[in-house]
Amino acid sequence: MNKPKTYQDFEITLNDENPPENWLPELRALWFAGNGEWEASHNIAQDLHTQVGSWIHAHLHREEGDKFNAGYWYRMANKPFCKLSLKEEIKEIAEFVLSES
Repeated sequence: MNKPKTYQDFEITLNDENPPENWLPELRALWFAGNGEWEASHNIAQDLHTQVGSWIHAHLHREEGDKFNAGYWYRMANKPFCKLSLKEEIKEIAEFVLSES
């Protein structure tokens, strides 16, 4: 499958068994996060040495309940600590990634 064009396209893929291999790692990490596969998402995010990778990493540690670690990664991403729901934050990150690629 080609890269989704909108968040709605991305959301539809969450019903698939796996994310497409040809997707950007950021989208793959978000796909796993959106499917509750924290460890798979984290394995990708921790290898993304970018602000977006740090943002995803922050989201994951916020989901985990580790505010201290999440705070570090939000600072690395140059983002304030997120007050949105976890689902809303995944949408926000995904829309940013889709708009940049």
